[in-house]
Amino acid sequence: MADATKKLRVLILDGREERLQEVTATVTSLGHEVIGTGADLATVHEVTIAELPDVALVIVGENSRQGLEMIRTIVHEAACPVIAIIDLQDRAFIDQAARLGIFASIVHGGDREEIQSSIDIALERFAEYHALEGAFGRRAVTERAKGILMERHSVDEQRAFELLRDHARRTNRKVVDVAESVLASHRLLASGKEPTGLDEGTSSEQGPSR
Repeated sequence: MADATKKLRVLILDGREERLQEVTATVTSLGHEVIGTGADLATVHEVTIAELPDVALVIVGENSRQGLEMIRTIVHEAACPVIAIIDLQDRAFIDQAARLGIFASIVHGGDREEIQSSIDIALERFAEYHALEGAFGRRAVTERAKGILMERHSVDEQRAFELLRDHARRTNRKVVDVAESVLASHRLLASGKEPTGLDEGTSSEQGPSR
């Protein structure tokens, strides 16, 4: 869980004026800073970029379509986790918002502990999501590097991975870092430019094909 004492920059959007004031007062009482006051659908893109919020709370009133568009905009920017605050339990809306990428939802949202707990959960899920996204990215780099080595040295997938792993061990580097060097070297060779040593180590591993 996130540290509940940490002061966060919280963007609060939409909702009737009284609901906006209520949620703002609750968030402020938790010790957080409310930013982007007055932002609407027309300005949320610019506000999100300029204010760099840690978390966004979208209050969904009668115009649920507008709330969904706000959620879509913030998620598209990948700026911060989004929490939807709804007045009634609306399964159809929650399903739509979940597809867009909200990290939590609150019914009514007037309770201090509930809001803080939802913020903690959203921040944790957001961090896990980006860690997982990074893991998939690292795996993709390694898979591409293995493919290059398989083609260049006429070896199978297992042997290609061993080449990466063994070179990583000898040079005290991570496998993904070696894989990135292989990709960089491959791009240089493909473009016809003189290699700069990024392929060094993969050639030393060539040996006779088995």
